[in-house]
Amino acid sequence: MKSRFRWLRALLILIVLVVGGVCIAGWWLLSGSRAQLDGTQTVAGPQHPVTITRDALGTATITGQSRDDVTFALGYVHAQERFFPMDLMRRAAAGELSELVGSAALDTDIEHRRQRLRAVAEAAYAALPPEQKHTLDLYRDGVNAGLAHLRQKPWEYLLLQTQPQPWQSEDTLLVIGAMYLDLNGDGRNERQLQIAQIHAVLPDAMAQFLLSPDPNWEAPLKGDVSPSPTIPSADVYDLRRQPALTGASKLADANVPVDVAYPGSNSFAVAGNLSRSGAAILANDMHLSLRVPDIWFRARLRYPDPAAPKGQRDAVGVTLPGTPALVVGSNGQIAWGFTNSYGDWMDWVRVLRDPSDASRYKVPEGWASIDKHDELIRIKGAAPYHLEVDDTRWGPILAKDTDGTPLALSWIGNQPHGYNLTLMQLEHATSASAALDLAPTLGIPPQNFLVADSAGHIGWTIAGNSIPLRSGFDPGKPADWSQPNSGWTGWATPSQYPRIENPADGRLWTANNRTVGGGDLALLGNGGQDIGARAQQIREDLHDRADFGPGNMLDIQLDDHALFLTRWQQLLQQTLSDVDDPGLNQLRQLTTSWRNQAAPDSVDYRLVHAFRNEVHELVLAPFTIRIRQRFPDFEWPGPGNQEAAVWMLIQQQPANLLNPDYHDWRALLLQAARNVVDKLGKQPGGLAARTWGEVNHAQIKQPLARALPGFIARFLNMPDDELPGDHNMPRVAAPGFGASERFDVAPGHEDEGILEMPGGQSDNPLSPFYGAGHRDWVEGRPTRLMPGSDRHTLILQPASS
Repeated sequence: MKSRFRWLRALLILIVLVVGGVCIAGWWLLSGSRAQLDGTQTVAGPQHPVTITRDALGTATITGQSRDDVTFALGYVHAQERFFPMDLMRRAAAGELSELVGSAALDTDIEHRRQRLRAVAEAAYAALPPEQKHTLDLYRDGVNAGLAHLRQKPWEYLLLQTQPQPWQSEDTLLVIGAMYLDLNGDGRNERQLQIAQIHAVLPDAMAQFLLSPDPNWEAPLKGDVSPSPTIPSADVYDLRRQPALTGASKLADANVPVDVAYPGSNSFAVAGNLSRSGAAILANDMHLSLRVPDIWFRARLRYPDPAAPKGQRDAVGVTLPGTPALVVGSNGQIAWGFTNSYGDWMDWVRVLRDPSDASRYKVPEGWASIDKHDELIRIKGAAPYHLEVDDTRWGPILAKDTDGTPLALSWIGNQPHGYNLTLMQLEHATSASAALDLAPTLGIPPQNFLVADSAGHIGWTIAGNSIPLRSGFDPGKPADWSQPNSGWTGWATPSQYPRIENPADGRLWTANNRTVGGGDLALLGNGGQDIGARAQQIREDLHDRADFGPGNMLDIQLDDHALFLTRWQQLLQQTLSDVDDPGLNQLRQLTTSWRNQAAPDSVDYRLVHAFRNEVHELVLAPFTIRIRQRFPDFEWPGPGNQEAAVWMLIQQQPANLLNPDYHDWRALLLQAARNVVDKLGKQPGGLAARTWGEVNHAQIKQPLARALPGFIARFLNMPDDELPGDHNMPRVAAPGFGASERFDVAPGHEDEGILEMPGGQSDNPLSPFYGAGHRDWVEGRPTRLMPGSDRHTLILQPASS
């Protein structure tokens, strides 16, 4: 027994030593890829010493004697703190993820490689003015110096057993390309294909009704709201006369997604006569997929500038690692922010092949040859994949029309002229008017651009230099551009851009909604604009007071009142007013007291939200199934495009458009309520336990965490907090999606500004900045925009000095 005990003790000691050794080795490797925070580092690149300080949140304050030196240093810091996320962005845009992570990324690479964005980035770089090439090259050199000065390569490459590849100047343009993909539907105009499928199955009047905007929720900056939709009569479409649906096509299988997360944002501003300081105030929160670390990087950039107060430019906000620009920020004279415009930035073009030679296609002057590109996708641990891309003068062939005709995608994202660094000039703008002048020249995806200045002025326009001018076709449908004088004929000039300065009420707002009407709307088009409920609620919040500070703007960003669902709560109460059923009675009781809030503990919000979803599904089921019989991949274009039609149908209750499974509209509404009871009431704790937070939680994860054991993943991911908010209210929140920052500032008063950010500043789990500031973001606590006291100081010393 003693011998056995000694043997067991020795084994346990050995296990402890092995585990301890592994932990020490892991710590050593992880710590080796932490950014250098203190000391002096000699580098080749800057002309003068550059100082980099960091506060408790890891905000990098970079002070240099020129913007060139600051650009180099920013690249250095980005690489040390964020090289792996930067690498993911350039590879995602170029379709090169499989080379890093293996065949799991092949489908994504195939989709993105068809756009050939690396070739676009190379062409864009070649066409840049010399000063912008110089900036990209300096940033590149800073990135590669920062990467080289890590004791160990970033820890993610140790895990993947690969080597980081040096940064190239063109890679910064690929990062911009990644934003084009993220903000422009992944480079595929699915919405237009979905609309074409609807029109191919339903009469035009029926299709137009189902896709009508909802005037009840629109909140444009100028122009009238849309007219109320007209319900098609039985002569146009009558579900009672349509063939019955059976088998796999039964109505219960419709599965209609109602709320889908779309990249978006809120941005709003008030003029100086409404602010306590006299300077205008800007608020911006950009809604994107959330990850660890956050997509943005907190930075303050300081360097001489004769146009700046006291000759020293002092700009603060968020940068995008992989680029040298301050994306959203304040420079003491102006503050600026963006929301995705959801204009129409792509068109499907019918490619009419020569019947006698499939390698040719019809163009206005006759026939042109299809260009074929052999794209080699390298795959870690597997043989390369050869992708053949058929390309036309309009863009690559990516889909088929409803009649089988090949479709090429004409997209601004694969136009080299749409990429530049002009965004950096906003750091030097001295007024809102000057910033609005710059906006149409920026080489970025077209965005709503809001600006506020220290003199109290505010303004809005579209930023981005790629608004196509169209002629000879309907941009809402795939079109034949082989006809003379049809297609994209050029690009809008700055004078053609819609623009608003200093509105009479001193308030501006955008939330991915329709902002304009008339000719301006015809120019911008509709690429899937938001229903407008979020924008309308922001507008009303802005008009509820006449005295603002940055904290009041944050309050609006955090507004989780459920105005959009209030009429659905009332409908549910009316529907259940005289029923005698235990489950439905409980549903009525739990939703009678309407808190009007998407709070984590809200049972009433969760149940009303589910009721709306069920009603949408049952109302749209007859149309959904009939379209899917012909097009099995059909999904309704979003976001929320069917709300106007569904609400009008349940209010006016036309017999010809009633789901045939129900003898009247009340029966349909009761079934929707029963579905809520059946689906949610059978879960543990029943209906009373179904809180909103149960389904609306953070899920903000490190990209590689899914491939790691659970206890390590929990260490890398942010806590899975239950969150307030939803899509159709200012506080947007969904699992893995939401406000990537909350920014509130009056230029010239940055010391009162706010900048909240989830996921933290660094991608190294041993960094003191990993997850820093995340708890403030979760709880909506104001986080200072300006850096706090210096905790660390690093000096980059030029090698030549």
